[in-house]
Amino acid sequence: MTVKNWATERQVQTPMAGTAGTPGTPRVLRAMNDRAALDLLLEHGPLSRTRIGKLTGLSKPTASQLLARLEAAGLVLATGTSEGRPGPNAQLYEVNPTAAYAAGLDVTPERVLAAVADITGKAVGEYELPTPGKRPARPVVQQVTEALDGAMKAAGLARADLRRLVIGTPGAFDPGTGRLRYASHLPGWHSPALLDELAAALPMPVEYENDVNLVAIAEQRLGAARGHDDFVLLWNEGGLGAALVLGGRLHRGWTGGAGEVGFLPVPGTPLVRQVSRAGSGGYQELAGSQVIPRLARELGISPVPEGPYAEVAAGLVAQAADINAGPHRRLLETYATGLATGLASLVSVLDPELVVLSGASLTAGGEPLRGLVQAELEELAAARPRLVVGDVREHPVLRGALESALATTRDEVFDTSR
Repeated sequence: MTVKNWATERQVQTPMAGTAGTPGTPRVLRAMNDRAALDLLLEHGPLSRTRIGKLTGLSKPTASQLLARLEAAGLVLATGTSEGRPGPNAQLYEVNPTAAYAAGLDVTPERVLAAVADITGKAVGEYELPTPGKRPARPVVQQVTEALDGAMKAAGLARADLRRLVIGTPGAFDPGTGRLRYASHLPGWHSPALLDELAAALPMPVEYENDVNLVAIAEQRLGAARGHDDFVLLWNEGGLGAALVLGGRLHRGWTGGAGEVGFLPVPGTPLVRQVSRAGSGGYQELAGSQVIPRLARELGISPVPEGPYAEVAAGLVAQAADINAGPHRRLLETYATGLATGLASLVSVLDPELVVLSGASLTAGGEPLRGLVQAELEELAAARPRLVVGDVREHPVLRGALESALATTRDEVFDTSR
């Protein structure tokens, strides 16, 4: 089975001519105008035919013909009229949300989170399947189908209504072997037959993507990286990872392992050999979420609560950023130095325009932590990218999976040249 990887294409694109004609033919030009109008409706919400004409540069009669064509195809709906302006109220149009549906899954060792979105991007159904334990209580294929069916049921839909599914996991499926790599902590997902089994169980096209890459897609389309083609996203939650977007596209590497920076050797920690067996490397040990509770105890911060270290770390960082004095300030400074140490290697090689800090252990620090990391990075690296805190905070992996699935779904459904 071939594993297709996702690229961070722009959400608003101009369709290219396909087999239905060549550039310049009336059919292709109509399709290009149709897609431009649909993208404007997605971006702005309900619009009148006059407004669509002005935004696309089309005459009023041509805009009227366009909308009639899209309405007949079931792609747009008439929805109310404009109010509050002199003269007759204008008919408004919007993208038909039921034109197609796509789904995303966010897989962690603790749970499988599924969501279904309509063609406009609105989530219409969600479901969370707990998966505790070091060994899966049920086969992975059953986990995936159960979580997906739960989200479909919540949306009032059936599997046949779904156009595409994107599954986000830690690590990456090697394009050469189809096996999951860099994610030894994800039980049950390492069978060489897994992708074939999932393909046999699910009727829709299924794509697979690294979880941090999906966060980068979400930030580029909806959040802090909008309008940026060259950026690094640093993620710190359950593990430390990065996504690399170069020239507007995700860079995954030969085996899908680009961005697995938790393995990165850095000053300040012992050199770790056979990191794939150890499960992490120097950077994870220097600045991963598990470091924060230990650092807090060493600085005399009390109490340090018990619980999953990622949650504890996020709470401690948020508290430190709020107090921002005494031992809490020192915690932020030490953490910022550790983060900047690994980032210095990344920005020195890639020279990105922007660095996005994401994941609960980073976003919890807000502006106090961001400012400290920025200052430290400027001391450690010649490149001077701007650092920002990620905007997509609620289930960013899942949101990225939905955005990925919707991008291809829209290309398929909105193509009126056929």
